[in-house]
Amino acid sequence: MITVSADPLCSAEILKEFECRMDHAGAVVCFSGQVRPKAINSDVIALHLQAYEPMTTNGIRSAADAALERWPLDGLVVHHRVGKIKTGETIVFVATASAHRRAAFEAADFLMDYLKTEAVFWKKEITDQGEVWIEPRAEDYKDRDRWTSNKASAE
Repeated sequence: MITVSADPLCSAEILKEFECRMDHAGAVVCFSGQVRPKAINSDVIALHLQAYEPMTTNGIRSAADAALERWPLDGLVVHHRVGKIKTGETIVFVATASAHRRAAFEAADFLMDYLKTEAVFWKKEITDQGEVWIEPRAEDYKDRDRWTSNKASAE
């Protein structure tokens, strides 16, 4: 299930529902990301995300399909917020389920790397110093590139 919405996320509720649907899986891995309170030189008040629908959801769905092809998953879920999201609020939730933990961990990591670098979102930090559009960091691209390297392909 892929959801892109301005509605607040409750990670515990999404996880509980996912675990109930995946009660046959041996492993469930989840990641919940929140808006950080600190930027490099300022305090963050909120993050504003814009998406381009349906392109954003279709891209996430393609990444989810790639994860399902690459790992033996029983299921996955991705929820991503858009709009103005205050510090401490959940911005993204990803969960994967598989018979074994390694596949679930790697698939969740793969999906987060996609969301950080390739998903069609525009992000603006609203700080005590003003507003600034933000881009993925070099480290985010390095993380993403692990999935296309020879080492990752051999696994």
